[in-house]
Amino acid sequence: MRNLQLYLLLIVCAFAGVAMAFLFDDSCQQDGGLHFLFAKWAWKHHELFVGVWSRPLFTFLYSFPALISYRAARLFTVLICLAIAWQTWRLAEDLRIKRAPFAIVLLWLQPSFFLYSADNMTEPIFTLTFVIALRLHHRGYLKAGMFVASLMILARPEGFFLGILWAVWILIGQSSKATPNLQPAVRNPQPATRSLQSAVCNLQSAIRSPQSAIRNPQSAIRSLPLLASGAFIWWLTALIITGDPLFIKHNWPSNWPVTGTIYGAAGLFAFPIRVPEAIGPFLLLPFLFGLFYLLKRRELFTLTSSFLLFFVLHTILRAFGLLGSAGYPRYLIAISPAMAIITLVGWNEMAGRWFSHTSRVFRTASASIIISISAYTNFVYADGAEWSRDARAIGEIHSWFQSHPQPISRLIWSEPYSCILFARDPWENPSFTRNREPDLRMLRDSPSGTLAVWDERVGPKWFGLKASDFEAAGYTRLHSQSFTLKGYILDRSWFGYGGPRHQVIYLFYKQ
Repeated sequence: MRNLQLYLLLIVCAFAGVAMAFLFDDSCQQDGGLHFLFAKWAWKHHELFVGVWSRPLFTFLYSFPALISYRAARLFTVLICLAIAWQTWRLAEDLRIKRAPFAIVLLWLQPSFFLYSADNMTEPIFTLTFVIALRLHHRGYLKAGMFVASLMILARPEGFFLGILWAVWILIGQSSKATPNLQPAVRNPQPATRSLQSAVCNLQSAIRSPQSAIRNPQSAIRSLPLLASGAFIWWLTALIITGDPLFIKHNWPSNWPVTGTIYGAAGLFAFPIRVPEAIGPFLLLPFLFGLFYLLKRRELFTLTSSFLLFFVLHTILRAFGLLGSAGYPRYLIAISPAMAIITLVGWNEMAGRWFSHTSRVFRTASASIIISISAYTNFVYADGAEWSRDARAIGEIHSWFQSHPQPISRLIWSEPYSCILFARDPWENPSFTRNREPDLRMLRDSPSGTLAVWDERVGPKWFGLKASDFEAAGYTRLHSQSFTLKGYILDRSWFGYGGPRHQVIYLFYKQ
């Protein structure tokens, strides 16, 4: 019966993910399309397999479904998210958490996780690596756990910081009482019974705590270099592919300086106020209850410390404009299994303390209402992400061009979906500098047959070029079309979110 419940939950989650893949044709952020292009064209531009921005682990895994189609790659993400859900349930089982299958529901009810469940972002790959490594760690396979954890840096930069935290877990375990105290033999059966009960409690604690899982502390400490194995694999592969021993340094994005960022320094509250977008506004209370409960009892330290690390890290990065942080709530997807289990602990404790005296019908109805409202809120959240709607407009422009074809020698674009739809090499797009005169010079120097697919919103914002600049550079406007792009539900803006998106797409051609 429990397995049937588990499979039904996974089927519902799979249906939700597939629906996201077909309801929204593009990513809600430009990064999704870019990562797809990196993965697809890495077979031609091999340095993309080891690029800092392209993310080696993501690019390698997605390079196979990317050869099929954009949607195939997005459906691959759905499979990854289902694997994350499975591993999260298994982790909850390993930790002896009540209602362990419910962790799957709490995972998919996280708005950001749901939003990117059929996208081409790097967070799900990081998350799957994290939860597998965490399971290995809690089951006592410390070396295997450290090796898998070392691969996180191949998916996202946070892997470096989480690797340091992982080393702390090992060191804390080394200094703890990993070996149980051996009691002298007793003849009184009653103390012996208490000793047996104590041993059972210690065994349960060993499963819950990383410190107790270490059987050979000295061996574990000597194995700490395993946490750097992923970085070494990256460096060695980059050396083999590019021949440059400093490729990672040379490939580091220019807008990722240690200090200063194009997104500005937003202050200490910019990231914390967006945490409900990662956890869920209606699940925030059980999450906070579970977090404080576990911190007070000093349990599940790996889960609580993972969340606190990401929360503090991204709060600081966003506050002071470090490492190009934009303060997106999707960053917390990386530790979403930890958040789901912490929420489950809070849910269980709240149910036991405050609702145990109520009828089962009331408890079931209350839980169903919270789940239903959360699920609806998730879809509204995804529906209100305006950028994904531009795909409809670009699709219409592409259809027009197919009816009025011109030979293309080069494609210039402001949104990655244009490059995906026109099936062109992303390396054709010039590296715009946001310095108007050099950029106009690049446009003028482009060969005859250059087609530019530009828009009115992203192009001026990210590249500093408007439609009039193309005409000034000698391009002919083939076609332009204005769009009012509406969501499925939100037909007007709520607190600045959602509502119609007004967009204009242009086609320019150089004779």
